[in-house]
Amino acid sequence: MTDSGGSGRPVIYITICIAMLLTILPMPEWARPFRPQWVTLVMVYWAIALPHRVGVGSGFIAGIVLDVLTGTLLGQHSLGLSVVMFIAIQLHQRIRVFPFWQQSLGILVLLIVEHLLSLWVIGATRGEAPDLGYWAVPLIGALLWPWMFVTLRKVRRHFKVT
Repeated sequence: MTDSGGSGRPVIYITICIAMLLTILPMPEWARPFRPQWVTLVMVYWAIALPHRVGVGSGFIAGIVLDVLTGTLLGQHSLGLSVVMFIAIQLHQRIRVFPFWQQSLGILVLLIVEHLLSLWVIGATRGEAPDLGYWAVPLIGALLWPWMFVTLRKVRRHFKVT
């Protein structure tokens, strides 16, 4: 994240940390496969809202931390988050003007891209194919997007993050 005045950097870090906590929060066994991609949703919001503050490098670092927290192969989440952040930054001006339902479709595509990259890494390292429930996670994230967008926008405006 590049510093452009210093205002709001702690707020961005705190929201990413909260997303990471939600990612490792204990859940019932039946609900674990349906855990939303909280970190990806938060990172994409910041990439769309403030592309000059949160970039591909931020996605890579957040992905490495997420790999350590979740115990996955080091670099698995960072690869997906880096690619998703690149796409989100390239398309941020287009995504911002869409209504929520169209934004959700765009976010669905980004979440599927991250899931495909993760599936590629899992297939290359473990050689196992996940079940059909694996593909429900991006759909859940897309359904959560309007709520996430409104919540993070309120946080950004309240703390005057620029």
